[in-house]
Amino acid sequence: MIFSDEKSIITDIVLQSLVNKLLLPCSFYYFYSMSSYMPLSIIDVLALLTFFLSWSGYTWFARRKAKSTDCIARSLHQHRIHWMYETITREIRVGEAALLSNLERNIAFFASSTLLILAGLLTLFAKIDTLASVISSMPYADHVSHLAIQIKLSLLAFIFVLSFFQFTWSMRQYGFVNVMVGAAPIDTSGLNENLKAYAKQMAIVQDQAAHSYNYGLRSYYFALAAMCWFFHPILFILMSIWVVYTLYTREFNSKAVKAITAGQKYLQLERESKIPSKDIG
Repeated sequence: MIFSDEKSIITDIVLQSLVNKLLLPCSFYYFYSMSSYMPLSIIDVLALLTFFLSWSGYTWFARRKAKSTDCIARSLHQHRIHWMYETITREIRVGEAALLSNLERNIAFFASSTLLILAGLLTLFAKIDTLASVISSMPYADHVSHLAIQIKLSLLAFIFVLSFFQFTWSMRQYGFVNVMVGAAPIDTSGLNENLKAYAKQMAIVQDQAAHSYNYGLRSYYFALAAMCWFFHPILFILMSIWVVYTLYTREFNSKAVKAITAGQKYLQLERESKIPSKDIG
């Protein structure tokens, strides 16, 4: 602020010096004193931000990249379309029912396991003292307060709650697929365009069920990274990055991806070779 007379300028300089000498040191002291009572250190906050950014960032990246790059999700989507195309041409669909039931059993196993894990985590909330003593006895482990341990347990519980919701929604969607398969008419010629469109819709519902299952499994991966937070925040950061690398390698650059992609191309060629013969007949 600019003053016209000399007296006001002197007053402004004195007030500014008082602010620099009294208020600023007090604010730094207040911040320092409050940081000593915070349950999480700065590196813990950075580790937590790295964790959430890694999880959400990879989810966004995988969705976007799967639209233009061969990966497990993209290739299996094409396999499901071929599967449903073949399903509508079969009069007896016992094999399809058995395959879908097997998929549902796998998901039900993870859903029930998630409930057991959540029960164990809720039990640990009543054993904070024991858990703190176990963590402090580990070599190179970071010393944390009881409140910090509760925050870390809450993070794990949050992850497994999300995982449980994904698994149960996946089971419901596979149930929807069972209903659609049971309602599908038989297309003996394999040339009915309406039934082909219906088969594609069945594949889409099955695809969504598989996505929910994949998100639930992905939560397990990141839960393993979150467990490292009990040991040290640096290890938490490293494990979060390692989980992203592992997921990328398995979903986009593994031998299984290459084999599934090659198999999908062979199925496409086989289907194209059958269409002219049916038209001729």
